[in-house]
Amino acid sequence: MFPTHRPRRLRRTPAMRRLVSETSVEPRQLILPMFVKEGATEPIPIASMPGVVQHSRDTLRKAAVEAVQAGVGGLMLFGVPQTRDAVGSGATDPNGILNVALRDLRSELGDDTVLMSDLCLDEFTDHGHCGVLDSDGAVDNDATLRIYADMAIEQARSGAHMVGPSGMMDGQIGVIREALDEAGYLDTSILAYTAKYASAFFGPFREAVESQLKGDRKTYQQDPANAREALRELSLDLAEGADAVMVKPALPYLDVLRAVAENSEVPVAAYQVSGEYAMVEAAAANGWLDRQRTILETLTSIRRAGADMILTYWAVEASHWLSA
Repeated sequence: MFPTHRPRRLRRTPAMRRLVSETSVEPRQLILPMFVKEGATEPIPIASMPGVVQHSRDTLRKAAVEAVQAGVGGLMLFGVPQTRDAVGSGATDPNGILNVALRDLRSELGDDTVLMSDLCLDEFTDHGHCGVLDSDGAVDNDATLRIYADMAIEQARSGAHMVGPSGMMDGQIGVIREALDEAGYLDTSILAYTAKYASAFFGPFREAVESQLKGDRKTYQQDPANAREALRELSLDLAEGADAVMVKPALPYLDVLRAVAENSEVPVAAYQVSGEYAMVEAAAANGWLDRQRTILETLTSIRRAGADMILTYWAVEASHWLSA
């Protein structure tokens, strides 16, 4: 007679559970998204994202240094301009807030972290879309790509190690790669937002960047009902030269993340977005969830689904917990 199998033998003590753990989360795998607001003189709290702020240039530098000291693997920077126009001209202006802030952080940190920049027009346009509009009010894909190329060059010139095209325009990775190479930025890498869904979970982020959007982005972001489409986007991004790929949001799309991870030839990121953050913070504030356990469990689930790196607003705090 065979002995009774008892899986619980491997769960009896913290040391045993640690020994047989299949999935780990490390600070180096976490990327901190950061917001910098033009003209700000002190941090401005974001009401729907408790604990997250729009930084001034000075506080951004201080917070970035603290994040790197905590061991996070990278920083993703978003700019919040004072003025916007139809073509998002602040995005390509060398003196635009995002490009100035990139220079600040590259000067402060050098190569001690991976400095990433959001490559999209939505923060800079007065209509809030990720691209320029045609005469019918629809996003003009090819006209937008020409601006993305200029944005990529300016962000690389300003010090970004990696640019993150998040607009979901067709052909954006190939156009940006060609522009960077022709400008001499062959070593600037591209994090492709491969599967970015038209999600309800982006709401607090729009407050964070003071988005001017009226309506939605369903004509260019992916339909939440579709999974196979993400693999088609993956094959296109890889063919066009993506150095890493991303699924956004994370928790509602763990199945997509798993499929992308199983088929990707390059590192895979997932973005734990503002709505995911806000839900946990709200539940924890009401005493409904254990905050630290829940945060770490969500990060573990994203890693378990296949993410090599995670963009999360808890990056610094989680790094301290994981290093304790």
